[in-house]
Amino acid sequence: MPKMTPSEAMAEVLVQEGVTHMSGILGSAFMDLLDLLPAAGIDFFSVRHEQTAGHMADAYSRLTGRAGVVIGQNGPGVTNFVTAVATANMAHTPMIVLSPSAGTGSIGWDGFQECDSWNIFKPITKASLRVPHPNRAADILRTAFRIAYAERGPVLVDIPRDYFYGELNEDILHPSQYRVAPGGIGNPEHFAAAVEVLKSAKNPVIISGRGVVDTDCIGTIKALAEHLGAPVATTYMHNDAFEYDHPLWTGPIGYMGSKAAMRILQKADVILAVGTRLSYFGTLPQYDINYFPKTAKIVQIDINPRHIAKTHPVAVGLCADAKDASEELFKRLREAVPAKKDLTPVYNMIKAELEDWYKEIATIANEPTQPGRMHPRKALEVVGKFVTATNAIATTDIGNTSSMANGYLRFNNPKRHVATLTFGNTGFAYQAALGAQIACPEDTVVSIAGDGAWGMSLFEVPTACQYNLPVIATVYNNGAWCAEKKNQMDFYNNRFIGTEIWSKSYAKIGEAMGADGYCVNNQKDLAEALEAAKKNRRPAVIEIMTDGSNQHLAPPFRRDALALPIRHLPKYEHLDKKNFK
Repeated sequence: MPKMTPSEAMAEVLVQEGVTHMSGILGSAFMDLLDLLPAAGIDFFSVRHEQTAGHMADAYSRLTGRAGVVIGQNGPGVTNFVTAVATANMAHTPMIVLSPSAGTGSIGWDGFQECDSWNIFKPITKASLRVPHPNRAADILRTAFRIAYAERGPVLVDIPRDYFYGELNEDILHPSQYRVAPGGIGNPEHFAAAVEVLKSAKNPVIISGRGVVDTDCIGTIKALAEHLGAPVATTYMHNDAFEYDHPLWTGPIGYMGSKAAMRILQKADVILAVGTRLSYFGTLPQYDINYFPKTAKIVQIDINPRHIAKTHPVAVGLCADAKDASEELFKRLREAVPAKKDLTPVYNMIKAELEDWYKEIATIANEPTQPGRMHPRKALEVVGKFVTATNAIATTDIGNTSSMANGYLRFNNPKRHVATLTFGNTGFAYQAALGAQIACPEDTVVSIAGDGAWGMSLFEVPTACQYNLPVIATVYNNGAWCAEKKNQMDFYNNRFIGTEIWSKSYAKIGEAMGADGYCVNNQKDLAEALEAAKKNRRPAVIEIMTDGSNQHLAPPFRRDALALPIRHLPKYEHLDKKNFK
């Protein structure tokens, strides 16, 4: 076994795992490892805030299938990863968080930047590991990659800062020697039961989720859908999980999704859910439609046994890889169930539902707006068409306008939509877009964020300029935290507290930071700005002046979590729901 330092051993593990870049902010705690990265062929992307590095790694992993790696200074540098790591954990994204910690000789003395990161990250990772001795540095890092890929999520590796130094003898192992590639169909006996359920279906519907995207099996889902005559809905903010121009596509379910998909799903007697945990938030009633049928028989395919029947009881659960399982299921269905010969009635039904939905959102978008402001839906119409036409990658944030995008983003290829998903943190879209651009350097990447989320992201424009990442940031300037503004309208009698956001010009701030800036307030100028930004291949900030007045806001995210206020103390009596107008 060759002699090496712990830093060299860890660098070699990263090389064997195919890591080509890491991101974070440099610090003295890991300087010894940092010094090795150029010679190891690993680029280091230095960001302005560690949270960005985490979101970049998240998006990079979703688009490439390879775990992103981040690192930061012990203490505050590592704790800045918390939000991004929690997001990746909820999104089932493999990620490695290298977490230097205080030196072993000073632990417990409350030294400079000392923090028990190991315990902080336990609830938001698949595992929080600690290097117990310099000799174990490579072994623990290999274990981290094994768990990250096997359990689909982030893993933290805590390394005392003095454990980067020393000498050890270490074999350099190939990943195939310590972890297995994902895949497999699980228990073959369960497929017979799944076929029996699907055979009985009168109104089957397929729900296509993240696992379909990750394993690139949309072709098999399409074949299954055509064989069964089943409409296909995509899960919340996974709009790239089925081809939008296929006649069985109904659109996404979940908040601000497709009413067509929800109305069709409402009538299903059998649901085939592939590569999805059927999340609680992603299946809540929307638009006052309680669309997820209580009596439908569910066949659920998910790689993680913890997600089978987690939120909805199933008739059959297949704990398996989405691609392998759907291919096996299709093979057995062809043998047991005759294909529907005439799908015209199903096609016509879907077309009619979609046309009704399209007319509805077009009518809403045509409502009058304030002078100099455009309806947010009018902006999303243009951005959505641009994304579809250019096969761009779209990253979406959370918030009123960003969530409306769920109804406008349509894709014909997988791994085109990267969303914050159910952790729901603002500031995600632009930071993730930087990682998406690193993953797919030749593609057009568009981020969608309101002005609230943009305020948590704009400091990374210099990062995009420094590394020549030509991300197109579309910023919807409506002057408010509009999702919360809508709550204060509906539940607190238009008492607006903390909702206003002010900025002189996001476009000019972008220009001052080195990007191209555009400020638009109509569809024509927006379309031209998008085309110019695509042609120029430079970081761009397109500030879209949208109307955030009350009539243009989306319904609340969580009606189930809000109620009209009750006040008992005399000084607050005037705020009681009985005074609501």
